[in-house]
Amino acid sequence: MNTINETNFNFPKQKSIYKGKVREVYNINDEVLVMIASDRLSAFDVILPRQIPFKGQILNQIATKMMNDTADIVPNWLVANPDENVAIGHLCEPFKVEMVIRGYMSGHAAREYKAGKRVLCGVEMAEGLKENDKFPNPIITPSTKADNGDHDEDITREDILAKGIVSEEDYIVLEKYTRALFARGTEIAASRGLILVDTKYEFGKTKDGKIVLIDEIHTPDSSRYFYAEGYQERQEKGESQKQLSKEFVRQWLIENGFQGKDGQQIPEMNDEKIIEISNRYIELYEQITGEKFVKASTENVLARIEKNVTSFLNK
Repeated sequence: MNTINETNFNFPKQKSIYKGKVREVYNINDEVLVMIASDRLSAFDVILPRQIPFKGQILNQIATKMMNDTADIVPNWLVANPDENVAIGHLCEPFKVEMVIRGYMSGHAAREYKAGKRVLCGVEMAEGLKENDKFPNPIITPSTKADNGDHDEDITREDILAKGIVSEEDYIVLEKYTRALFARGTEIAASRGLILVDTKYEFGKTKDGKIVLIDEIHTPDSSRYFYAEGYQERQEKGESQKQLSKEFVRQWLIENGFQGKDGQQIPEMNDEKIIEISNRYIELYEQITGEKFVKASTENVLARIEKNVTSFLNK
């Protein structure tokens, strides 16, 4: 099956290309960005060797739907989706922080808590919490936006302001938008029988200084979801939560001796594991959107993307 590992297009009026962990972003005449979602899979800030069929399409289409479903509360960068794997939007200068917000003590927060830490990014976590317990109120735990190959690092609000990474005026807006998006995402998830556990948002500034949501939103790569049904019962019994997120990939890697640390070797994923991961992504798409996933044609996929994007740009 054809998957998208990377793209190297030369679109009309293209000025540059930025290659992220799972996306390529093309600057078109310093006016718009063309963001192409590949099928690459990253975990622990490392790009894994094999691609996941339809992952790029799934992420792109979930993000598009969620951008549309939140545009009334937070402005975003999106202009058009000329292809299943493509989003085109306004050129923005990204803020160099990721706004992580957590409603539950899971994932990274749980690992830090288990290691004895009770403060995460300057935010206190109460004693006596169990993994996957709900926080009294969602907490914002920002991280620095790492360059390719580097690890994102936890950072406090105070350090962000002290180092001038974001001005206080702008950071207040980022916090406000982050909480508003998480509240809306929580509502949307609940309507689908899910709990939005934690997620991250990225923001940028347009040429006229407007702060907008960029990149992706509420996808399985940027978010963690639990099934709401049985959540309380599983917590009381001390059982693992049934979840829809990329955490199952991280857990599999951990079980096979990999956490992205120096000297560790990435375990090999066989075809069966690749299909399993693809099916999990499709499951999340259908669960969170309430829509049947329609697989795009994978025949000549790069030619398809190039044709659709070029056609849009030439309008």
